[in-house]
Amino acid sequence: MNHRPAPLVFAFALMAVVFIVTLIQIGILRIAFHKLGLSGESAYLLLFASLMGSLVNIPLFTIRSDASQAQPVPAFYRQFIHRALPHFEGRTLIAVNVGGAVIPVSFCLYLLLTQDINLPGILLGVAIITLICRLISRPLPGIGIGMPIFIAPISAAMIAVLLSPEQSPMFAYISGTLGVLLGADIFRLNDIRAMGTPIASIGGAGTFDGIFITGIVAVLLA
Repeated sequence: MNHRPAPLVFAFALMAVVFIVTLIQIGILRIAFHKLGLSGESAYLLLFASLMGSLVNIPLFTIRSDASQAQPVPAFYRQFIHRALPHFEGRTLIAVNVGGAVIPVSFCLYLLLTQDINLPGILLGVAIITLICRLISRPLPGIGIGMPIFIAPISAAMIAVLLSPEQSPMFAYISGTLGVLLGADIFRLNDIRAMGTPIASIGGAGTFDGIFITGIVAVLLA
């Protein structure tokens, strides 16, 4: 007896799940962007750019790897990877994802330039989140740098409320986004050298990446 679902039924079920998840994500992002002072049209534009940008990785530079061969991807994570990685040749390409890193960081700069934000306070917030992310992030062989996803946004929200309660959404977004970028990515480049991976993309999971999610969740909590 064949217990496997019919391909058509499975396809419709998968499409339904993706549709529901997308609707939830759009609704949450709209709320977060509204708290940051964006109009509905601007929020949709930023959301669309982030989703489309998730498909684009911009190569930056290559670093020499300390590993002699590529480390295998753990069995648990293989189910989430649906494309073959380039062949490892002793060097790691460092790239940046447009939707998961470039757009969130650009939006941080926009807020800093257009809003009356306490710069010393925001620098302190970024420094604290950077330190937290550096301490809790860990190299995942064959994958990249990982960390518990909700520690950074919760910390960013708490720090934002303490440092600037009247501007807590913006404080939370900027400190959370830049703190994860620095603490879990930039300051972990030396760990990437030892991982034996052909490519490492900053913000590579797009709108599901830690950089993007931390900023959004921090805003919702602040």
